[in-house]
Amino acid sequence: MGSDFKLHEAAFKSDHNLLKTLLEENKEYDINEKDKFGNTPLHLASMMGHIDCVAVLTEFGADTNMKNNRGWTPFAEVVSYGNRTAIKSVLKSMKSQNRESMDSRRPKLVQTLKELDDFQLELKWEFHSWVPIISRFLPSDTCKITKKGANIRMNTTLIEFTDMKWQRGDIAFLFDGTKTGPEALVVLDNEKKVYQKLTRNEADTELDEEIDYLMSSDIISAQMSTKPITFTNAQTGWIFKADKMELIGSINCEVYNVNGLTLISRKRREHLSEEDVQKNKAMVEAFQRGDSMLMENEKCQPIPRKASLAAPSKTLYSWEDYQSLTVAPILGRKMSILEQKKTLKASVWMSQDFPLSIELLLSVLNVVAPTKHFAKMKEFVSMKLPPGFPVKIEIPVLPTCVARITFQDFSWKDDISDDLFVIPDDYKEDPYHFPDLG
Repeated sequence: MGSDFKLHEAAFKSDHNLLKTLLEENKEYDINEKDKFGNTPLHLASMMGHIDCVAVLTEFGADTNMKNNRGWTPFAEVVSYGNRTAIKSVLKSMKSQNRESMDSRRPKLVQTLKELDDFQLELKWEFHSWVPIISRFLPSDTCKITKKGANIRMNTTLIEFTDMKWQRGDIAFLFDGTKTGPEALVVLDNEKKVYQKLTRNEADTELDEEIDYLMSSDIISAQMSTKPITFTNAQTGWIFKADKMELIGSINCEVYNVNGLTLISRKRREHLSEEDVQKNKAMVEAFQRGDSMLMENEKCQPIPRKASLAAPSKTLYSWEDYQSLTVAPILGRKMSILEQKKTLKASVWMSQDFPLSIELLLSVLNVVAPTKHFAKMKEFVSMKLPPGFPVKIEIPVLPTCVARITFQDFSWKDDISDDLFVIPDDYKEDPYHFPDLG
């Protein structure tokens, strides 16, 4: 390591002045370089609570989402340490980087949309469980996606589905490829006749509320392990086996079983005491509802601000010690991790005759599908699938619950009205209507 890791050394030693000088004067330094433990300078500053170094690194655009060898991001580490100022620096930077990432993808999407004929497509969501009484109460939804020119509209009634709780509504996402900034993506609540721009700069009070939520809940890392994954043709017939084919609407599909798919879920709660865990349940639920008030002792009280946590014991390791170690040391709060691995059974129906490509589907969903129940589908579709388009997908979303997603009723259209992509005159703007989407 040594002299090759000057940014790491400055972050480790909490020398923010040197860190700033190095970044200003030598453009060849890689601010996101990883050491042998996979840590970037921002990982080190976040773990060790070096607040001024965190501020410098985020100011210069250090990646907040890079994972180290243990699979944790600087964002996870800064929440674990629990200093509000440092969390705010990383949170603001992460939101800015997410906006920049979307903005960078937009020109390619817009060009692709312009070159493609106009169409309408239905995306049917069905949630099923092997537990019959649960299955009866699970929601379903049909999303309608309409494309005209560089504009997309997606109508849906299922706003959210998390941990067996769901929220209904009548909402529409509008993407206008001719606009940039906050005007480009808007969500309408057609019941309450309000709209919200989804790309905006939050006020400090909103960030403070989000920090309260982060400091009140588990740090979660969930990912599908796809390295050992294989696809095998589903079989039909008792004696003479044949590859299974199914008609989805008018589309003939090859059916594949997905093997080796594992969901790895990890939760950290070293920043929470047992008392916090019990006390914070009501607070976390209030945040998820978008409420700023909490019922306590039969009185409605404002949700209290979470104070910065007391700093953990300072590391006894010197920079030289850190360089010589063979196993990554704990530099911040001692981790408390609960890890679960679950082998998933999934199936996919592929067709080479479907008129859209997976790349276009992902581009559209990344822009107009920010709700959380789309996340697993986007992750699944991002994998290296067999040839064709995934007309139908079955993937587990909870231990007892499977999501079935079907693309149906695709049609090219040349008579789509421009009015579909315009906010109605009688809708009022409410910038905080959907707290999870802002």
